Amino acid sequence: MRKILISACMLGLIAGCSNGEKTARFLIDPPVPAERVANRLGTAELKDVSLPEYAAAGEVAWQTSDGAVRSNTKQLWADNPQRAFTLTLARTISDISGATVIAEPWPLAEPPRRRVEVRVEKALAQADGIYRLSGRYFVADEASGGANQSRSFDIQVPMPDQKPGTVAQVQSQAISQLARQIATLGGPGSSVRTSSAPVVDIFSQPLPPLENF
Repeated sequence: MRKILISACMLGLIAGCSNGEKTARFLIDPPVPAERVANRLGTAELKDVSLPEYAAAGEVAWQTSDGAVRSNTKQLWADNPQRAFTLTLARTISDISGATVIAEPWPLAEPPRRRVEVRVEKALAQADGIYRLSGRYFVADEASGGANQSRSFDIQVPMPDQKPGTVAQVQSQAISQLARQIATLGGPGSSVRTSSAPVVDIFSQPLPPLENF
């Protein structure tokens, strides 16, 4: 009888572990932007977004009143957070501005005019009821006379609660706001002109005709 009870318990544990319905997965999915802004990027390659370790992990994280960042193994992101953040940001910038912004690696034969890099310092559902997305972004324009941007962002979205579904929703809203800021080249920072002329490959240029001796 004891063996039967042990076997039944083991089967119950196995069934519980294999029950996918107990694991929730949440999408990063900003709404389609209602407004449109001017296209200031043209064609741009977005480098993989740099995220804090807790935000790059597979679990949805939040901060508790003691200041600790916590998560639950049953509440996961539906995709790799860095990949989802990067692809979603590129798509939203394109949707809001009409620019052609594509996550690396660049797939088109014609190279991009600009390169965009985003370094996130904080992406957290804080204990004070605010989701905060802060960091810096950089836009590199290699053409002579091009404008290179180095700017910061500090986006804050109120949260009614810290449920994982709410965290996913407000994070999506924050990414949408960041996309608008990058599309308009907004935020505190500076703009530096590219001073060096592009390198010319002399071997690709036609040779001048030889003079008669």
